[in-house]
Amino acid sequence: MQLRRNVLTRRTAAALLLGLAVAGCTPQPATDRPTPAAFNDTDTAWIQLMIPMDERASLLIDLAAARTGRPALAGWAEEAGGRLKDELVDLRGLLEVSGVPDTRPHEGHNMPGMVTLDTVRRARTVTGESFDRLFTESLRAHLVQVRMLCASERTSGSSERAKDLAAVIERSVAPQITRLDALR
Repeated sequence: MQLRRNVLTRRTAAALLLGLAVAGCTPQPATDRPTPAAFNDTDTAWIQLMIPMDERASLLIDLAAARTGRPALAGWAEEAGGRLKDELVDLRGLLEVSGVPDTRPHEGHNMPGMVTLDTVRRARTVTGESFDRLFTESLRAHLVQVRMLCASERTSGSSERAKDLAAVIERSVAPQITRLDALR
């Protein structure tokens, strides 16, 4: 019973986080292209949030090869960077199919789990253990937030394509976190 209550609480919290993220963002301008019925507001908000989250995480991951003090962490970063690039292709494809223009409603926002531009700037100035600590903490927070956002999409989205992608991403996160934690 306690486990079920914990799962329900996490799902409710994730749905609320997604709702708060959307509520605090710039409203979308009216367009001539209507959103296909298969995509609801949760689907498009999820896509529009995941793209900048993955783009920011990619900025940090791209620094790892030159700045980390550990080859194993550089290897994790290379694999994670490949996954993010693939995710971004899929997310941008979904955005196109949704009919919603890429207006960047989250531009300039620092959402929970989003690697900040300040973090990327700091990461460019450090190497070795200092970089490794900043890198692992930032990317772990990113992955935890991505997992919650994907769970919310699967629960509240209406597009089967978006929910399927959210499920794929969500399944990939747990092993990434486990491996990253082992490298900390």
